[in-house]
Amino acid sequence: MADNKSDTQKDAMRREILELVGKYYAEAFPRKPFLGGISQIPVSGKVFDGDELINLVDSSLDFWLTSGRYAHEFEEEFAKVMGVKHAMLCNSGSSANLLAVSALKSDRLGERALVDGDEVITMAAGFPTTVNPIVQNRLIPVFIDCELGTYDATAEKMQAALSPKTRAIVMAHTLGNPFNLDAVMCIAKENNLFVIEDSCDAVGATYDGKPVGSFGDLSTASFYPAHHVTMGEGGCVLAKTASMRKIVESLRDWGRDCWCLTGEDNTCGRRFDWQLGGLPYGYDHKYTYSHIGYNLKLTDMQAAVGVAQLKKLPSFIAARRKNFNRLYEGLKKYEEFFVLPATTPKSEPSWFGFLLTVRPGAPFTRYDIVQHLEAHRIGTRQLFGGNLLAQPAYQNIEHRVSGTLKNTEIVSTGSFWIGVYPGLSDEMIDFMIETISVFIEKSVGSLRNN
Repeated sequence: MADNKSDTQKDAMRREILELVGKYYAEAFPRKPFLGGISQIPVSGKVFDGDELINLVDSSLDFWLTSGRYAHEFEEEFAKVMGVKHAMLCNSGSSANLLAVSALKSDRLGERALVDGDEVITMAAGFPTTVNPIVQNRLIPVFIDCELGTYDATAEKMQAALSPKTRAIVMAHTLGNPFNLDAVMCIAKENNLFVIEDSCDAVGATYDGKPVGSFGDLSTASFYPAHHVTMGEGGCVLAKTASMRKIVESLRDWGRDCWCLTGEDNTCGRRFDWQLGGLPYGYDHKYTYSHIGYNLKLTDMQAAVGVAQLKKLPSFIAARRKNFNRLYEGLKKYEEFFVLPATTPKSEPSWFGFLLTVRPGAPFTRYDIVQHLEAHRIGTRQLFGGNLLAQPAYQNIEHRVSGTLKNTEIVSTGSFWIGVYPGLSDEMIDFMIETISVFIEKSVGSLRNN
């Protein structure tokens, strides 16, 4: 009876605390008026309300500091959103890519396992953390060019990049715009290749009516504040099969062979009845290691934020598409000066940004317009790392280039993007369009006067 009374008191105190958290949010995070040219318009950022704070505090009151009940809830719901059976949370999108690529070298895959020196097709105009795991796993990245407009690879470029050593395709859906999954999956099937979809910028996008991330052998997501939902930090690997899930979980959890959840023992029922590797019979299965792994788990407090965010994902995606469409309609009259973003056929993007490429012969450069936008407090970003092979870190890596990187060079010199994230108001979008319009009209006027 005493325990029941104590539990009732604790539950009442928890409810009181969480109610106060909701009130705190209303006081601590008031909406600020937008002042064009004075207020910052970020390219991305976190969008949240009291629900996230309440979940965060609720989790902290458990004081279960590693992955726990919120992590399990998120994994289950996120797998449904992404159209796969298994979701494995980790501490970042970068770690997710590392886990996914590393999984392809697991001896659990038998003859299909990749080995040192195998080739992996990827994009030269990519993000470093898509490519880094390829290099770190002693595989050879094969860089291909992008298509202007979609900024994804074409079927022709992927086909041309094949060699007898090609074993996988690892690419990102650029800024939320799906790459041609029909082509990728066809090439993969015909050549027995693994496919990893880096969906970190594309959660919620669809191709042929199916969620991106549900096509490849593995896919990844990021929950950094810039992304579609956030946990502050955090990432996820998604898999179709239980066998891949077990490999990824092992790599994420120190490389152990055990599949017990944190805080649990003897899930297999044979904890002291295994004989694996060169270990003696009966060696504790909880401390038996089948992979060279890491500890890349995230905290339950992060997952608690993610659970609240995930419920808002449909509205976030709708806002991104709305903002993208407003920018497109407002800027399409300047198509003679810009390559405007183009949607991949059969897809419905979940836009991460609005990418513009300054055309050769325009009366201004990327530098000119970016300086103008930044001076008016409008945030800009360039496309990932531009041509990664021009970056200092990649000067001496072992690699192969298939074809030319003509468009990648154009992206490096002429492309930038502005934000579409849900935190942007109609006022902000209109101000961005107006600021670009004023700049272009002035640039065109100066050219005529000269």
